[in-house]
Amino acid sequence: MKKLFPTLFLFFGMFLFAQNVSFETLLNDKISIRALEIYDNKVWYSGTDSKFGYVDLKNPKKQKQIKLSEKKLQFRTLAQDKKSFYVINIESPAYFFKIDKKDLTHKIVFTDTVKTAFYDALYFNKNKFYAFSDPSTDLKLKLLQFNLNKEKFEIKNYSHLKLNVGEAAFAASNSNISVGQNYLWIGTGGNSSRILRLNLKNDKLEAFNTPFVQGISSQGIYSIDFLDDKFGIAVGGDYTKQDANANNIATTNDGGETWQIQASGQNAGYTTCVKIKPESKGKEIITVGDQHISYSSDFGKTWKKISDEKGLFVCEWIDKNTVVFAGKDRIVKMKFN
Repeated sequence: MKKLFPTLFLFFGMFLFAQNVSFETLLNDKISIRALEIYDNKVWYSGTDSKFGYVDLKNPKKQKQIKLSEKKLQFRTLAQDKKSFYVINIESPAYFFKIDKKDLTHKIVFTDTVKTAFYDALYFNKNKFYAFSDPSTDLKLKLLQFNLNKEKFEIKNYSHLKLNVGEAAFAASNSNISVGQNYLWIGTGGNSSRILRLNLKNDKLEAFNTPFVQGISSQGIYSIDFLDDKFGIAVGGDYTKQDANANNIATTNDGGETWQIQASGQNAGYTTCVKIKPESKGKEIITVGDQHISYSSDFGKTWKKISDEKGLFVCEWIDKNTVVFAGKDRIVKMKFN
């Protein structure tokens, strides 16, 4: 009987929590979506088959979709400034598209023709875009930067810091990059799973080892999110073994220099996207993977699976009570009741 009470408590706790969330489907389409942005009370997305569009949060019937190219490009990135959206397709040649927010006219403003070009994520911060690509054969870290004020593209190869053999990044949810006040972080995976930290003031790049699961091409950090220059969280695992849940969640309190594994063996498994809840000061966090949605209310130390929704890869908070998810063939909105 002693073992029964904790089990019942866990069951009823998860049951009650599950009753406190509700889902609404916003979009159904033949598409795979791994990047989202919120603007003008709409969910904007990019996906497969060169598709880009939006759906209205209050009236899902109000939606629009366009194709940015006649080619069947795969978009897994999306970022925005005040006037435009930007996307880059994976695989070479990589086209950097600029899309006007008012009329959705679009043009290619930069092309990377290097055969190894494969851009995993795109992030906008303080009039500058950052995009991380898989390295070329020399293993030099490759970071595309676009200065909005100067309208200048620059590909930086940090020769003093090379990626390890078999180390790369995952284009899983446009979230292996995060930015704070003074730093930009990149999470890697594969044979090595590390955190790369760029000082935005002096352009100094450092690499820090993590205790994350690593060693083969499918393992490592898939998504990161930082509250500030100190607290951050990384999630991931192994997409070939989605139930595996050892060493797939970690947090830092010193800006990424050291990482502490959390809930190893006690979480729902492989996860592709993590987002810290607004106004929670890092205490409340949501994650999504191919097989589940999970939630933490104690800075990532423990987790509750709150949904068995399948085929969702990316998430974004709309407000402190509402999250939007996207993935295979759909966009859904989840509300905490």
